[in-house]
Amino acid sequence: MDRLLLVMTGISIALIAMILFSIRRAHIRVEYSVSWFGAAVALLVFSRSHWMMESLANALGISYPPMAILFVVLSLFLVVLYRFSMIISDLKDSNIALAQKVAILEFQIQSIHEEQQKSAS
Repeated sequence: MDRLLLVMTGISIALIAMILFSIRRAHIRVEYSVSWFGAAVALLVFSRSHWMMESLANALGISYPPMAILFVVLSLFLVVLYRFSMIISDLKDSNIALAQKVAILEFQIQSIHEEQQKSAS
């Protein structure tokens, strides 16, 4: 059990470091990193606090406490991934609308340019 908890602690610390490094290098925006940071901190807190882990396991009815931590963390990551799926879907819809508006504007500019050439001739 202690080895699994040490591995989970290492993973959470590595994830926190990666998030902070990515924010510093501007690879990820701060508002999107909050969810990942929260999940990593939850993993760190639960893996280092034995009484919280035991309480969580008892509340969930799981006999092996580290599995309760993994269950909660995987659930948090699923929520984060769902949230990002919604954001990506919204961005895709916005990109499509933007591309359509640009196409309309290009058509209008081309039409105006052709009218000017005809009137100049």
